[in-house]
Amino acid sequence: MTKEIILIIIVVIWTLPWKGFALWKSARKGDSIWFVFLLLINTLAILEILYIFIFSERKISKKTLPK
Repeated sequence: MTKEIILIIIVVIWTLPWKGFALWKSARKGDSIWFVFLLLINTLAILEILYIFIFSERKISKKTLPK
């Protein structure tokens, strides 16, 4: 195997779990814009890690409805 193929395999092994978890988390939260963005943009899992640990953790305040 050449060095390039080994590097590609390592990158895929690194990126695939992060991308899968980030897509799963964004789908569960209903973040359709994030889902499409994460699906189309490949950033070697940097964007996926940021989404998982920073952007998906933002709290949405629930407004109480007046009675």
